[in-house]
Amino acid sequence: MADRRERPRLDQPREAGRRFLTRPESLTEEAFGVLSEKFARYMGTAYFLIGMTFVVLVWVLWNLLAPTDWRFDDYPFIFLTLVLSLQASYAAPLILLAQNRQADRDRVMLEQDRTRDERNLADTEFLTREVAALRIAMRDSATRDFVRGELRDLLDEMEERGLTISKAAPTPRSDQSDSRRGRADGGRGGQPT
Repeated sequence: MADRRERPRLDQPREAGRRFLTRPESLTEEAFGVLSEKFARYMGTAYFLIGMTFVVLVWVLWNLLAPTDWRFDDYPFIFLTLVLSLQASYAAPLILLAQNRQADRDRVMLEQDRTRDERNLADTEFLTREVAALRIAMRDSATRDFVRGELRDLLDEMEERGLTISKAAPTPRSDQSDSRRGRADGGRGGQPT
């Protein structure tokens, strides 16, 4: 009876923790992807091409010039062809995996850029509306040039009537005494009428 319990039953699904082939915990999909990207980057460098050329040259020269007993691959170099095709058969999927990961990163970056652009567009539209509102509000307020022009017109009008404007010399600070007594000239600031 104990023997029956240890055997898996066909009418029940397997438990998640009971697999025959388990992958090592350190080799996750992300770690393998990073490793494939490093390999693909290395294969695209000049060091790899120079190294590969050096290995092939040494292989060919060894099997052509070495004594017959030391040679391990005869002239058609079938073993070299096998090694190079094996290297290519592993390199191609790793390069494709690295390209897929780069495409995924590009897609995420594109979505982030699109979100950022939409936010910038909304901010720009908001600021445009605010500037337009400020311009409309500024039409109703007096600008410095407008006030200066009005004061000049007022001075010209006063001069036409024969009124003169004299500048009074600054007096020591007696604001408090003047405000308590009231101005003797009736608030005209010492200007003749």
